[in-house]
Order: sequence, then C-alpha cells, then structure tokens
Amino acid sequence: MTHEASLKHIAAAQARIDALSMNANFAELLAEKAAALGDKIAVDFFQTDEKISYADLHEQTDKLADALMRMGVRKGTHVALVTPNSSGFVLSWFAIAKIGAVMVPVNPSYTVRELIYVLSDSDASFLVYDPMFAAVVEAVADDSVNISPERMIVLGEKGDKPGHAFAEVVASGRSPFVPPVSVQASDLLSIQYTSGTTGSPKGCMQSQDYWLRLSLVAANFQLLTLENILVTFPMFYLDPQLQLLMALRGNGTAFIAAQHSLSKFRDWIRDYHIHVATITPPVFRAMPETAEDGDNDLRYISAFYHKEDTHAALEKRFNCVGRDAFGMTEVGVALYTPVAATHKVGAGTVGLAAPYREIMIADEQGNEMPRGEAGELCIAGDGLFWGYYKKPEANRESFRGKWFRTGDVATMDAEGYVSIVGRLKEMIKRSGENIAAIEVQEVLAEHEAIVEAAVIGVPDPMRNEEVKAYILLAEGQTPETVPPQAIQAHCLERLSKFKVPRYISYVDDFPRTPSNKIAKSKLTAGVDDLKKGAFDLLENKAH
Repeated sequence: MTHEASLKHIAAAQARIDALSMNANFAELLAEKAAALGDKIAVDFFQTDEKISYADLHEQTDKLADALMRMGVRKGTHVALVTPNSSGFVLSWFAIAKIGAVMVPVNPSYTVRELIYVLSDSDASFLVYDPMFAAVVEAVADDSVNISPERMIVLGEKGDKPGHAFAEVVASGRSPFVPPVSVQASDLLSIQYTSGTTGSPKGCMQSQDYWLRLSLVAANFQLLTLENILVTFPMFYLDPQLQLLMALRGNGTAFIAAQHSLSKFRDWIRDYHIHVATITPPVFRAMPETAEDGDNDLRYISAFYHKEDTHAALEKRFNCVGRDAFGMTEVGVALYTPVAATHKVGAGTVGLAAPYREIMIADEQGNEMPRGEAGELCIAGDGLFWGYYKKPEANRESFRGKWFRTGDVATMDAEGYVSIVGRLKEMIKRSGENIAAIEVQEVLAEHEAIVEAAVIGVPDPMRNEEVKAYILLAEGQTPETVPPQAIQAHCLERLSKFKVPRYISYVDDFPRTPSNKIAKSKLTAGVDDLKKGAFDLLENKAH
C-alpha cells in the first residue's frame, strides 16, 4: 500500500476515536464495562488459573476502595505496589483509581537500597506487597520510609510478615463504593518510575486522563478487533498496564503471565487464541522456527525494534501483520505505524504522530530540522505526563515550552515517518565523528551468530572515544567459532571504517531494565578500565 492508504487509515482511526467516550474517570470506565459485559472474563492469570470477570473486577475494586479508605487512604494518598503480575496488582490499581489516590508501582527486583530510594522519593505512605520479596520488609524499616505496619497489605500467605492480609482487606469492604470527594480525569493517578538506565529513577506523574486517552488510542488506532491480549512483561511497567486497559477497551480479555517463557510463548498464543502479542527481535531470534508458527489467531504483533533483517520474516513466520511504535513512560505511545503502511515494512520506522500527539525533530536550540536530517525527537499534545515528581531541575531540562525532549536522536522522511537513530547520551564521538550506538548495534545483530549487541564509547587519549561492542552469541556459538576478526569483517562490509568497533567483549547475558532493554550503565558500573578483558582489534590482542 502507499502512503495515501496510510493517511486514509489515520483519518479513519481519528474519526473512530473521536466518536468514542473518553470517560470521566477509571470508575466510570469499569462501571460501564461491568454493566455491559457482566460475567465475561476481563483478566485471566492463566498460569495460576485465576480469572476475574468484568462484574467481579468492578465489585472487588469497589470493596477494596472502601476498605482502603477505612484504613486511611484518601484522595491524593500515595500507595506503593511491590508485587509480581497478580490479581493483587490489578485490583489495587483500580481501587486506588476509584478513590482518587495515587499508585506507585515499584520494580520488585530492586535491591533494598533501590526500594528505599523509590518508597522515600515517592512519599508513599501505604504499601501493598508480596511476601516473596523479603527485601521490602527490610526497606520499610529505614527511617526515610514513612510506611508503618498498620498501613501495609500483604498478598498471598501472610505468615509472620507485617501488615494486613489482602483477602481479608477486600472482604471487609462494601460495595457499591462512592468516593467522598469527586474524582476527575485531571487527577493524578500514578507516579511511574523510569527504568533508571542513567542515574536514579525519576517518577513520572501520570493523570487518569493520561491512561484513559492512551488506552482509547491504543485499542482503536489500528482499526482491528483486538480482544485477547497476551501480557508477558512485569505489570509495574508501562506496556503491560496499557495492554490490560486495551483489553478492557476492546471488551476482551487480558491473558497475564506471571513470568515470561520463551519455551511456552507459542503455545500460549495458540491455546488462548491470542490476537495481540509483543515479539521483539531477541525473542524472535531465540525461538527456533517451526512449521506450526503461522497456525494462530494473531491479528497484530507489536513488532518493536524490528528492521529489514527480521521484520518481513516475522510477518511471514507468524502469518500476521507487525508494526513498530514509539512510546515512553513520559508521553505514552506517541507514534504508530499504521497496518496500511506495508511499504514501510523493514524500513525501521516507528511511524507517524499518534492522535493527540505532535512531533518535531529539533536542533540543539529547539528549531525544527529539515526532513531527512537528524535531531532530537520532541513531543507535545494532550495527556502527557505532568513532569517528574520532586525533580524541578529535570523538568526544566526536559521541557522546552510545550515540547517534551525525549533525548532520542531521530529523522523524519518526506512522508513524515520517524526513525530513531540513536540517543543523545549514547552518541560516540570518535576523532570528531558522531557515531550512533544503535546503528552499530543493528549491524552487529544482522550477523547470523549474534543474538544481541551493546555498543558503548571507551575513552581514548588520541581519538576522544573508541567503539566497544559487547556480544551475546547464539546458542552453540563461541568466541572461537565467531572470533573478533569475523565480527570486524562483518562490520566493515556494512559500516564506515570509523564506526567499526575496536574492542570486542563476549557476554553470557545482558543486565536489563524492566522494559527488557539492555542496561548499559550496569555493564560498565564499577569498571575502571573498559578495555580490560576485551579484544583490541587495532593491537590484535586481548587486554
């Protein structure tokens, strides 16, 4: 299809979205769905065989909201959730929303130090947690955390852990629930902490309108009927929360995995007749192809980060359209690639501006760049996050007037499609040349024996920086079968010589952020000499 078809698609999507109700708040959305769908399953935790209908979801969150108020939660109270993917997370989130309180979802894999930081920085005064995370109890004992045992709720088997049993709290509540203070779409709903790949995590303040608007667009933009949605990432992150709301918006079911499994992923898609799933390049490459891959009910694949080498192969293998998009905790999903844009398959684009979003590629002074030239991706529109909680300096740096500065380096082509080419903070400066780490990483990943790569700059007295690559090899491959010289030859065929990595290190796995991106800061943390242990292709020796 042509670009003209894409524009018609976008116009039709905007018309559909404009015709739908935005809802005044979360409570109205849940009440509306419960009345219409009743016993239909809204959420299915299939690994534990726990299902919640639309009617039960509304009633149980009413009861929990009432019980939380009896415990002292009020509109504006900050309630932290440190839980795995569970009904406790979902019920708590929606109950908090009905009160007009504020959810603080926390990464349960955080260390005690990290937990103390987020619980303290967010000013959380209530806590819902799972007893499997022993570090939480240790963290709340810190003087900087203002959460007493009577304001803690424990999921599952409470044992001797401090706090109230979650099931008992829910059972003590009454339904229907009517908040004593009116809850508006403009009220703050969540403080979502960023992954913290550089520095300490920052809390993004998101209103009910942020989530209502975001989910309305996500459920309708592709003009597809998307009911059964597979959720595999941790619930404290943006994507799974949005996927859950997409399922509710589409009158469907969110099938939520307690933990992702590559070996069971394809069975889940078939067994639960999944319509939407996320398949990234590392997941795609890690799953051996089978003749049954195309035998599924998929209608749409969230094909994040796919390029020419995997995009078309992904669609062919799973017999389904796949498109990339661009999203951030701060702005939600700001760009979508329409399903009609078949002429962009493999182009590496993240799409066109989503409804309610404006896009600009800007230079360092904030001036719009000509089409085709690289600059910082800036985003504006209705329903963005309010800013970073208690971080005025970060807010000043991140906003230029109405524009939020993403920190991503991007280009926009003649048709308006945006492609991400790097990060401002991940540009390697070698002998006066700017090198986008993402470009080198993508070339490395094209090697049939490489699953994934991470590229960084290494300080160099002669050239300012040199390029170093961390390599994760495919199963069965070793540094002997894929030596540094072979990687260098692969890169020389595809990159200018100045972009080719000088240093090569092999890894068994990568440290990752909650969104499954490589945490480069953890690769280099505490390492005084980044050359140590790497093979130096210039000197032809290992350091």
